[in-house]
Amino acid sequence: MLWVKSLHIIFMVTWFAGLFYLPRLFVYHALAEDAVSKERLKVMERKLFYGIMTPGAVLTVVFGVWLWAGYGIGAGQGWLMAKLALVIALIGYHIYCGILLDDFKNDRNTRSHRWFRWFNEAPVLVLVGAVLLVVFKPF
Repeated sequence: MLWVKSLHIIFMVTWFAGLFYLPRLFVYHALAEDAVSKERLKVMERKLFYGIMTPGAVLTVVFGVWLWAGYGIGAGQGWLMAKLALVIALIGYHIYCGILLDDFKNDRNTRSHRWFRWFNEAPVLVLVGAVLLVVFKPF
């Protein structure tokens, strides 16, 4: 199970790297005024989302479910239910990033760079909450 746990952590780090960087690219994209920069950012955003973030998300969930099944489901895992709620929220955030990606791809973005700067902070809160739940297992 240590290999499964290691792979879960590795792919979680990969997923979070993308979740931290894609909204930052959205900030730059919202600020971009020339066509060359906008097209370059579209390519970077697409490759990050489909080549790194989404495989990282899928593999994080796969190895997380494997861990859950391997260690057993039962009493004393309230912390895990709370962590799963955070994971579900993070999946929703990931999907919304895909919607925003599509808006940029089709030149439909209406949000400001300031909005994206705030949007970029949400995964930090989820990461802090999930790590604290896993380390301390408070309930």
